[in-house]
Amino acid sequence: MPNKSSKPVITRRDFLKTGSYFAAGSLVGLPLLHRASAQTAAKSRVVLIRDRSAVDENGRVNGPVLESMLDQAVVAMLDAPDAASAWRRLFGPDDVVGIKTNAWFRLPTPEALETALVFRLGQAGVKSGSIAVDDRGIRDNPVFMRSTALINVRPMRTHHWSGLGTLLKNYIMFVSAPWSYHGNACERLGAIWQKPQVAGKTRLNILVMLTPLFHGIGPHHFSRRYVWPYAGLIVSTDPVAADATGARIIEAKRKAFFDDQRPISPPPLHIAAADTRFGLGNSNADRIELLRLGWGEQILI
Repeated sequence: MPNKSSKPVITRRDFLKTGSYFAAGSLVGLPLLHRASAQTAAKSRVVLIRDRSAVDENGRVNGPVLESMLDQAVVAMLDAPDAASAWRRLFGPDDVVGIKTNAWFRLPTPEALETALVFRLGQAGVKSGSIAVDDRGIRDNPVFMRSTALINVRPMRTHHWSGLGTLLKNYIMFVSAPWSYHGNACERLGAIWQKPQVAGKTRLNILVMLTPLFHGIGPHHFSRRYVWPYAGLIVSTDPVAADATGARIIEAKRKAFFDDQRPISPPPLHIAAADTRFGLGNSNADRIELLRLGWGEQILI
C-alpha cells in the first residue's frame, strides 16, 4: 500500500465531552471478564466516539468526519489541549512507525483512516520513509522490521476461530505460523504481544466500529444483514480494554437483534486471558474508564 504524506490540514471540530462513565456488569460471552485484573493496577482510559455522519447506510465512509473523530478521541484520551500536541506526545521525529492495518476484503480498515494516521504522524515529525501501512506483509516490511512504535487499527467483527476479530487478534500476522494460535478459541493470542518485534511498541490502538460484523457462521462468513452503521471508533493505549469495550457492544447488539441472550461463539477467551494470563491490560469493566463522545443514540454501552 503506498504511503500518503500530504493532504489538507484537518480542522478539529468542537465537540461536547459527555463525561466519564464506567461500564458495568459482566458479559455473557466473556466468562472470565468478572475477574479482577491480575496485572494492571491503574484504570485504563478508553474513548468511544461516534458521529452518525461518519458512515452512510451503504457503508461509505465520510473521510473528513472520520479524521475529526480520530483527533477528538486522541485529545480526550491524553487530556491534551489540541490535536497537534496530542499526536506529538505519542510520536516524534526519531520514531519509525508501523501502522498494522487489516486487509480482509469484506471489512478492511478504511483507507481514509489509514491516510489520516499517516498524515498525523507526518505532522508530529515522523519522516515519510519511517512510516508504513501494512497487514500481511509486516514480517518482511523494512519499516516494521526496524520500527520503534506501532499503531494497531482494525475493524471489529465476529471470527470463526477467536470469537471476535479484535485488536489483540490483529497482531497474529507477526508470527510465522498463525494457525498455531487457533487452539482453544485463540486464547494464547496475548503471547504474541510479548515477542520482541511487538513488545512495548504499541502506542495507539484503534478499534474501528463504523459497521461492525456482529454475527457470522463458519470461516470467512460475511452478510450485510449482520452489520449496522454504529459509526464509532474505540481508541485507547490499552488494547485489552478497547477490545473488552467493543465486545460488550457486540454482545448488546446480538441480544437486541436476536431478542435473547446469544453469546458469541466461540467465546473470545483471548481478551480476558490477555489480562489475567499475559498482563497486557484491563478486561474487567470496573478497571476501565470509558469516555463517551458524540452521538449517543443506541450506544449499547
